[in-house]
Amino acid sequence: MKIVNVEDYFHPDAGYQMNVLGKYLVKMGHDVSMITAEPEKLPEYITKFFDYSNVQQKDKLYQDKYGMKIIRLPIKSFISGRCVFSWRRLKTCLLNEKPDVIFMHGNNTLTAIMLLKSSIVKRIPIVMDCHMVEMASVNRFKKVFEFVYRKFVTPTIMKYNIPVIRIQDEPYVEKCLGIPLKQSPFISVGSDVMLFRPNEKAKEKFRNEYGIPQDAFVILYAGKLDAYKGGQFLANAIKEKLDINKNVYFVIVGQCVGEYGKNVEKTFNQSTHKILRLPTQKYEDLAYIYQGSDMAVFPRQCSLSFYDVQACGLPVVFEDNEVNISRAVHDNAVTFQAGNIYDFRQKMSLVINLPDEDFRAMTFQAMDFVKKSYNYQDIARQYMDIIEQVVQRKYQ
Repeated sequence: MKIVNVEDYFHPDAGYQMNVLGKYLVKMGHDVSMITAEPEKLPEYITKFFDYSNVQQKDKLYQDKYGMKIIRLPIKSFISGRCVFSWRRLKTCLLNEKPDVIFMHGNNTLTAIMLLKSSIVKRIPIVMDCHMVEMASVNRFKKVFEFVYRKFVTPTIMKYNIPVIRIQDEPYVEKCLGIPLKQSPFISVGSDVMLFRPNEKAKEKFRNEYGIPQDAFVILYAGKLDAYKGGQFLANAIKEKLDINKNVYFVIVGQCVGEYGKNVEKTFNQSTHKILRLPTQKYEDLAYIYQGSDMAVFPRQCSLSFYDVQACGLPVVFEDNEVNISRAVHDNAVTFQAGNIYDFRQKMSLVINLPDEDFRAMTFQAMDFVKKSYNYQDIARQYMDIIEQVVQRKYQ
């Protein structure tokens, strides 16, 4: 089957849904391509975090290795977190690819809205997904956008029975956009367990490489260090020594951008803890760092990296939002009161100071949790079940 994906911005070295799902769909025998934005006119917080230099070469390496074709189109501008493509150029590209189905990532992007209001919706089967959760929907025009979407876009989705796959198990699409949950199946993101798994030899090598004692307790954070993901909150939380009885090292992976980032970096430098700072890594290189660590933290919101660190056997400490609470019910993670630095520090100390037997039990629960339900091989099959149903319904 020819599956053409459309996503506002895609980086071949990232670890987002399509970076993993794309290669699994190709392994299943499908012809998969991705239409996305050229880096020019993308904002600095995207291009610096992911390093878009020589992106065409990186695209080719990804395509040669995994088989998913990457097509980049120029954008007119970038407004409110959304790419503005030339619709004529995007439409021409889509039709030239001759897809059996279009997989539109991000049902609430301008690109998705243009697609739904075009004649293509009548001609080619479409599947969409939703990456948004209500707690992350903070734009000041949120209410206006949701009203317009419910009135002018949702009716098209319902008329053509287009599935909007939720990657988080929460009712944002129904509550805010008016799309019935029966038309919005939930398929979680997950982990590539062939890549992300415990590896004692890698752990020893990583620690030797960076001068970390083999018996140290290593706490990991990997991701953006902006206000939305709690960069300063994390830096403030680990500035003073935790109430612990082990030799703790922090490994902080990610770029600091702008004035906010400078302040975050300054606070890291003032910490009484030993901190190893690493820049943003290629997705595949993260496994080595995760394998060298003992525990992971996420200071704010939720992260797709959760499943990858858990697959490597790392217990997690993260805030008590609705998504994280649902992820922590298997004795695999601990939540702290959102925004409460004291509680964050207490929960980190709690896990660090666990007896060895209890800590090993948490690591086992973390791995088991991902293996049973969040393996991308099984997830890719779930996506294809929906895609095949949509294609069959269109051409019956």
